[in-house]
Amino acid sequence: MTGWHYATLTEAADAIRSRKLSSVELTDALLDRIAQVDPTLHAYATVTPEVARTQARRADKDLAEGRDRGPLHGIPIAVKDICNTAGIVTAAGMPIHASHVPDFDATVVKRLADAGAVLLGKLQLTEGAFAKHHPGIAVPRNPWHAAYYAGASSSGSGVATAAGLAFGAIGSDTGGSIRFPAAANGITGLKPTWGRVSRHGVFPLAPSLDHIGPMTRSAADAGAMLGAIAGHDPSDPTTLVAPVPDYLADLDKGVRGLRVGIDLSYAEDGVDADIVGALRDARRVLEDQGAVIRDVRVPDHDAVTAAWGSLAGVETGIVHAATYPARSSDYGPPASGTIAGLIEHGRTVTAIDLMNIHYARLAFGGALAALFRDIDLLLIPTQPLADFTVAREAALFTQPDELGAFLRFAAPFDMSGSPTLTLPCGFTARGLPLSFQLVSRHLDEALLVRAGHAYQQATDWHRKQPLR
Repeated sequence: MTGWHYATLTEAADAIRSRKLSSVELTDALLDRIAQVDPTLHAYATVTPEVARTQARRADKDLAEGRDRGPLHGIPIAVKDICNTAGIVTAAGMPIHASHVPDFDATVVKRLADAGAVLLGKLQLTEGAFAKHHPGIAVPRNPWHAAYYAGASSSGSGVATAAGLAFGAIGSDTGGSIRFPAAANGITGLKPTWGRVSRHGVFPLAPSLDHIGPMTRSAADAGAMLGAIAGHDPSDPTTLVAPVPDYLADLDKGVRGLRVGIDLSYAEDGVDADIVGALRDARRVLEDQGAVIRDVRVPDHDAVTAAWGSLAGVETGIVHAATYPARSSDYGPPASGTIAGLIEHGRTVTAIDLMNIHYARLAFGGALAALFRDIDLLLIPTQPLADFTVAREAALFTQPDELGAFLRFAAPFDMSGSPTLTLPCGFTARGLPLSFQLVSRHLDEALLVRAGHAYQQATDWHRKQPLR
């Protein structure tokens, strides 16, 4: 079993299917590793060994009897602790919900179980899935270096996947919360089109911005997980009524002939040199594989980036109306970057402000859709800052202009509901991961997976490991 914890999900699935190892063996190995490593990293809010072993035994029995449930059959994974799990605490990173035990599974959890996945446990996150962790929570640590940012809000999902504590994880993204942890931890993160994955049973932050998606070690793994969780759900009327393709069917078609747009001023101005260099290298890799690089202009994103916090604040205030301000003392302090601070800001937004945000969102989404008539993919950074320390993160929230600049590659694509794929693409001189994003038109996640796989066939950044 030595080394299997760093295999990709698809490699582990092949090993189970070919009987090189059993799901029980793989699950026990992961549970042992969690016991050894996670007391330092704090990725897990709750570990569920009994559930995991029961599901692993069932997966092995099904396979022995000829029932193959697909690419996730027998694979140990974990989910962000905003996803309801029947009989298991779902706290959403909030001590106020520490005793909340749902009586049903979120749709995404049920679909993973139906696909034969094995639930190792629930992953820690920032308070209520916003920016900062509650002061009463043990903060997940970046496995590359504890002094550096582990991402928000799907911090535990990023850390667990990078450190070999799960073969994949569920994250959520409202303003960058799949992408920032993917970037910080050197993994692959897929934010699907808004409505592609059901939010039923998932604790919301800002419902019209919340996206649920996979965080994995490779683009192929992300496609495998998305195939299991995507699709219309009658329990969530906002899910899209569209067929779910086989995201792995065109995996080996490559990027030859694909039109990849890049806006140099958007992608490079105000961006750290390490990120600019890595993005240029990624561009060369795609070009060498036959992609057609086109210079484009990204639609004006300033208005939607600036408005993101106000819209999120209003929606979060509605979500928390039953407990805030009535139980505000149970929340973290109402400061910049905390969920209480976000709610307080939302309470200052007027109806006129909200309609102006709505109009700006429509304008940006329409202009972006027009851009994708001329290109297939957009190549951009994930964030503008490299070597992003925990201390620098804390300072960022006190500087609104810098915070807006930090969000400019993330928030606009939550406002537009666009699918994005975050891929590792190198390291800084200090050994911290670098990343970039590909953005596509709505419901074109299969193209993202295909392009990401092509990039990862030509590079090995996704194979790097932070710990033994």
